[in-house]
Amino acid sequence: MKSGFLYTASLLLLAEAAHAQAPSLAGAWQGVETLADDPRYWPVVLRLQGTDNNLFGVLYQEVGGQDYITVNFQMKGTRTANSLQLTHVRKLSETGQTPNSYWCAGAITFTYDAAQEKLTGHATYRPVHDCDTGDFTFYRVKLKSAATVTAGALSTLRVSGRDVRWFADAELKQPVNTGNTYRTKLTKATTFYLTQGYYPSAESPVVPITIQVVGATKTRRSAPPAAPAPPPPPPPASVDSLPAAAPSAPPVAAVPPAPAAPAPVVLPKVLFKLGKAELLPESSPALDKLAADLRANPALRLRVAGHTDRIGEPGKNQVLSEQRATAVKAYLVKAGVAAARLETIGYGDSRPLYPSPDVRNRRVEVEQLP
Repeated sequence: MKSGFLYTASLLLLAEAAHAQAPSLAGAWQGVETLADDPRYWPVVLRLQGTDNNLFGVLYQEVGGQDYITVNFQMKGTRTANSLQLTHVRKLSETGQTPNSYWCAGAITFTYDAAQEKLTGHATYRPVHDCDTGDFTFYRVKLKSAATVTAGALSTLRVSGRDVRWFADAELKQPVNTGNTYRTKLTKATTFYLTQGYYPSAESPVVPITIQVVGATKTRRSAPPAAPAPPPPPPPASVDSLPAAAPSAPPVAAVPPAPAAPAPVVLPKVLFKLGKAELLPESSPALDKLAADLRANPALRLRVAGHTDRIGEPGKNQVLSEQRATAVKAYLVKAGVAAARLETIGYGDSRPLYPSPDVRNRRVEVEQLP
């Protein structure tokens, strides 16, 4: 994977246990392919289903930091006592291809860690162009605790996976927990939707986990204490002894709250070369749209903020974030926006939105200035 886009034409998965005792490898595996002494990475998702004698699935891979370059392949194979052989059937789709791009073919030997639901492998590719080797790491989300709990009781739910996020809805708009354990009380059957933050991609799976509930906790009810007798009413007061009514205060007009400052907006598809402040051509549509909005609103002033991922030295990341913000400002000025309307700032790797490494942390945000 030194300079081309690699494709795994076949996978060789070696299990640790005998076939009769080995757990099924069906499901969605999320991970990454890397190369030794190479900063590049390739997020991967492998989806397997079927029986051991008739396994099939889809292999998805994208180029890290360039999620518009992807490939999907149909896979099939069978599992023996200590291995799973998957072979390439046909290419289902590919995006971002160029005359000089290619996905390599070869084989990967994996070891399986049942406790962590982890696949670790080393690829050996057929020597075509720059294809040689690659290293794979996959995790899958799987329930490791009991699938049934007692209603109303504090229970600990435990799952496998890396950097797990729990949601109450399939749209992933209601986060409820992070991590591999979740202590909660359930009163009815509940489905959680789990994702992994480990090298997310455009095809990152959402795994539903349903917890059944049985029984009900009972609480003893005791008779409420008798209410105390009410105090005797005070003697009636004469009209002369009543205090004069205080003049009513004039109504106070409600003061509306001050409007909240608009939150920074992450610019979509503003991409840079890895470790550089050089804008990629894919950045142009978003920046052209921003420039047009600024030209249409002459009074609008913006702060452009650069961010990096937590890869490398913090000091260098700080400088790189400032350079990226400056690069965006330069683009907008060239597009006809007055430089005085734009401020720049860099936050380095101090404000990640996602656990590193994640290309989405290498972003530029814009914020309206007063």
